Amino acid sequence: DMCDFATGLSRQLYGLTMPSERPDHRLQELWQPLGVVGCITAFNFPMAVFAWNFCLASVCGNSIIWKPSPHATGCADAIKKIWDKVAGDHKELVLILNGGNEEAIALCKDSNIPLISATGSTQMGKELAPLVSARLGRTLLELGGNNAAIICPTADLDLTVKGVTFSAAGTTGQRCTTLRRAFVHEDIYEEFMEKLHAYYATLKVGDPSDTASQLGPLISEKSFNDMQNVLTSLKEKNVKIYGGQRLEVADPDEFYVMPAIVEVNKVEDEMLAETFAPILYVKKFTELKDAIHMQNNVKQGLSSSIFTNDVRESELFLSSEGSDCGIANVNIGTSGAEIGGAFGGEKDTGGGRESGSDSWKAYMRRVTATVNYGSELPLAQGVEFDES
Repeated sequence: DMCDFATGLSRQLYGLTMPSERPDHRLQELWQPLGVVGCITAFNFPMAVFAWNFCLASVCGNSIIWKPSPHATGCADAIKKIWDKVAGDHKELVLILNGGNEEAIALCKDSNIPLISATGSTQMGKELAPLVSARLGRTLLELGGNNAAIICPTADLDLTVKGVTFSAAGTTGQRCTTLRRAFVHEDIYEEFMEKLHAYYATLKVGDPSDTASQLGPLISEKSFNDMQNVLTSLKEKNVKIYGGQRLEVADPDEFYVMPAIVEVNKVEDEMLAETFAPILYVKKFTELKDAIHMQNNVKQGLSSSIFTNDVRESELFLSSEGSDCGIANVNIGTSGAEIGGAFGGEKDTGGGRESGSDSWKAYMRRVTATVNYGSELPLAQGVEFDES
């Protein structure tokens, strides 16, 4: 999909032509390649995020140096082999830099790389961005998300439960757009929770190579421990926790878990931080404005959604007084973005935009050209500089 999208986009890298205040002049906006783009990707979508960057960067005239996650070097090597088979004389448009923190730091410090596109945690972005800005380079950051859904009284609950479950449990909670928090109106809370628990009970956790599996394992023991530490902390506060336990499998190094639902009566501290695991916090609300406030009252601003059949509620949510996220959905979950729209978020999510819309502009430099096709040399702003 991304290759098809970028191929069509390659004929649409438009610049503006603007009228000039000076006679026999015109202004033209040109877009030129940056040259080389550095791309740092995370483990969870190792091929998709690379494709978002490479497809746009390449049609904009750039090559790319890709540093994949140490957890996903096999995916990067496989893509490189495929590329080399079809690229002919252009194999070096894609170069792979395997490694860990040291390699990422070296990439960010390299003044020969005008743009660093980095996908990962907020902490990673805060550590790498200053290295790029110190040399006045550019960054395109896709960082953490602590995404929320607001479920209103008029919501279609069957549709809502499907959307919430996919967003919260899909990919075992290891998406930046995973639904972490759900705010449910008090009038429908009990009915919603009954349906949600029933739907969660049907989820199939197992080997990702089995087509019947809906959830695979957590990426590492550290991710499992992070999840369990949060759940342990919550248990000490006597909140209701359903699921979250480890499932025993033959390989002790594989960490399969049941997704967790946590019912809270107030906003707990654990809700304010992103835990990259399938933990869904659910809380009642009475007034929509309070739900919007709770949704926005986190450091990240990636994705959000509202489930409602009241157009006034949905329009408020989409307005400047509503969601402060880069993605705001109505009657769908927080995850599963299409490539045609710009993908990214605000605040600690980093502010970058990838994939669709005019995201291609991040991979190019803008040139403003003034063309004089007359025989005089008038100056702008009415300035006169005649011979005395």
